[in-house]
Amino acid sequence: MPDQILDQFDHFPDYVWDGILAGIAIIIGFILKFMLSLLLKRKPKDGRPAFSVTRSVLSWLGAPFSYFLPLLTFNFLLPLMKMRSNLAPVVNKTVEILLAISFASVLIGMVKVFEDYVYHHFDIQKADNLKERKIRTQLQFVRRLSVSLILILTVCFILLSFNNLRKIGTGLLTGVGVGGIIIGFAAQKSLGNFLAGFQIAFTQPIRIDDVLVIEGEWGRVEEITLTYVVLNIWDQRRLILPINYFVEKPFQNWTRNSADIMGTVFLYVDYTLPLDALREELTRLLENDPLWDKRVKVLQVTNTSEKTMEVRALMSASSSGNAFDLRCNVREGLIKFVQEHYPQCFPVMRVSDETPPSPRAAAASVS
Repeated sequence: MPDQILDQFDHFPDYVWDGILAGIAIIIGFILKFMLSLLLKRKPKDGRPAFSVTRSVLSWLGAPFSYFLPLLTFNFLLPLMKMRSNLAPVVNKTVEILLAISFASVLIGMVKVFEDYVYHHFDIQKADNLKERKIRTQLQFVRRLSVSLILILTVCFILLSFNNLRKIGTGLLTGVGVGGIIIGFAAQKSLGNFLAGFQIAFTQPIRIDDVLVIEGEWGRVEEITLTYVVLNIWDQRRLILPINYFVEKPFQNWTRNSADIMGTVFLYVDYTLPLDALREELTRLLENDPLWDKRVKVLQVTNTSEKTMEVRALMSASSSGNAFDLRCNVREGLIKFVQEHYPQCFPVMRVSDETPPSPRAAAASVS
């Protein structure tokens, strides 16, 4: 019976037979895509974690596999096709190129799945997230580098598959030749940025979500790419700097080893202000403020002038954002305390209405 069916197919024209084989490959692709779509639309049951490796695989690899598997099936069926001799090489080359592109998309999807897995296990939202920020900084760089290498190797493979372009593909793959040297000199600054990206990813003077003070601006590291860094300024502006800036120039990193930080509040008051009362008020303000982490609480006179004394209140907080808000609260509270209890102790300018007598009047009064 199967031999009779095959004999019937032998009577079909060549293009019909080839169309049937191509249709089989396309049907397989539609079936796989339909099944993956059903799995993607399934909602997680109650109590299941927010992250699932299965859902991540289906999300990032569903579309690439729906193209890669039919192409792979079609490639296996090519020897059974009865194409004309002048058409077969074109089809074979086209399928080979499409297979390379779809396989590259599968590899990129696998990189994204790995990134999802690491992101889930290293949650940056927790309070003590130093280790998580280290891992994420390195992961972003490795992910971008991996995707770039996959794309470059795919282009090289496609170029090497053509005899006329094989020299170009070999030169691109090995990076050897006068053209590569010329491009290297022309792109010297870009290569410097790229190498600086390597250095930052593994020595980590900065990390994702670090708090930096650069060019007089305060903000958090939002993104680190292969060539530049995006700083999210406190007022929602974005400061974009070349990545080699962080290798060549000094900057402040408030969360290099930990997020804990100390804040200061300065007051300029008259010498008559009682410091013990101000110190007690500082203690009361800090103990009633949940932003204070109870590590540091100091009030000192740090400077004096002919008009005022400088009083510094030093306090600690668990993060730079909390420290800023705590400073504002304490500054406002201390000013309000002085206003209500010692208003005369604000800086004043003493002026006398009496004018000194002239020399003649002074001499006359003596005589």
